[in-house]
Amino acid sequence: MRLTCAGAARTVTGSCHHLELDGSQLLVDCGLFQGGADLEALNRQPFPFDPAALDAVLVTHGHLDHVGRLPLLVKRGYRGPIHCTAATAAVAKVILRDAAKLQEEDHERALRKALRAGRAHELPGPLFDSDDAEAAIARFAPLEMERPLGLPARVEARFRHAGHVLGSAYVELTTPDGRITFSGDLGNRESSLHPPAVTPDETDVLVVEATYADRTHPSRADTEARFEEVLMRSFARGGNVLIPSFALERAQMVLALLKRAMGSGAVPRRPVFLDSPMATRMTRLYQSAVHDFLPEVAAELERGDDPFEPPGLTYTVSTEESKRINAVEGGAVIIAGSGMMTGGRILHHLKHNLWRSEASLVIVGYQARGTLGRALQDGAQRVRVFGEEIKVNAQVDTITGFSAHADHDDLLAFIEPARAGTVVLVHAEPEAMDAFAPQLTQRGMRVVTPALAEPVTF
Repeated sequence: MRLTCAGAARTVTGSCHHLELDGSQLLVDCGLFQGGADLEALNRQPFPFDPAALDAVLVTHGHLDHVGRLPLLVKRGYRGPIHCTAATAAVAKVILRDAAKLQEEDHERALRKALRAGRAHELPGPLFDSDDAEAAIARFAPLEMERPLGLPARVEARFRHAGHVLGSAYVELTTPDGRITFSGDLGNRESSLHPPAVTPDETDVLVVEATYADRTHPSRADTEARFEEVLMRSFARGGNVLIPSFALERAQMVLALLKRAMGSGAVPRRPVFLDSPMATRMTRLYQSAVHDFLPEVAAELERGDDPFEPPGLTYTVSTEESKRINAVEGGAVIIAGSGMMTGGRILHHLKHNLWRSEASLVIVGYQARGTLGRALQDGAQRVRVFGEEIKVNAQVDTITGFSAHADHDDLLAFIEPARAGTVVLVHAEPEAMDAFAPQLTQRGMRVVTPALAEPVTF
């Protein structure tokens, strides 16, 4: 077996893992690089393999950093199936169509500027467009969890619950050369929505994410108490509460906790705006799913008591509805994307609220290096939004327990039963990997942290 990481190699984004077997080539995930300009530039680089030579693509879940280069893969010659769970297919359709629209809109804006500067000939086209996204979506081949999938060269795949987001799975591949397991993204055992990952079978090689391998998340009770405390303090300040959120999973978790806190009287009821068309579509998908959730969440759905609709919730889908939120000067909770504040409607709300001393910004998700979100999280006093310098007077809080990723203890609970001879750490900053690797070595495992496009042979 030969593995080449074409993404998520000593970084958190761009998951894409090429596996060469005797007589077969497979790809696990094909995600977009997100973050600073240097990372995003990698999206335009050629793949370190021939897309046309792949026999199959296996997708662990629908996050953009795991599916965002699928349109490029098809555009560059891939003609086979894209295997994933049915829920992941539904999620990825929304993600890819939205990403294509953003690519097209960003290109149109850049083109107008380039034309005025006489540099239109220097401007590259969008990374992919809506036609490319639809071409990838047409290749989705949904399957059931735990049902074996036969692949070329006597390879069998099995998708198993990962507990990360709706439809997420890890993939066990049994091959003539041995078994290799790809974790995808594993869930947080303290999630208030999803049960933890299913215990893996023993494997020869384990390719595992290590996003939070260097820390332990707070308990669910502590996270919820901290959220309520931040909300109470924010409401007392009198301003709006901005919550930048990923459309998938994080927005639904925030909505669920707002419903519990406001419904129980732990915090006062305030207007809540979900100002994200994509998060609205994702919430509809969550409302239609039952089997992916903890029993208490599933029971609410089965009773018809929507766990994702706090009192006073307004879905703002149109641009006009979103703009009207600017007239709300105090006491509203505004949930909007993007989660790392690199684009989307949250930027407009930051522009209108960051300079206000009564406003609050509550960060509930990972902020990659080079993003506006990371700058604010690190205490920036001034930031630029839409080219305008904004003084940061708002209170900025980070709540780490919302993470949908496994922490140090979750990872060990997943890794140890797998009894892998070799563990490949991916999807993490170097500091997290390098802190975690010696602990696995002490447990008798060979640990590899490959660089981008560096082949590893087993």
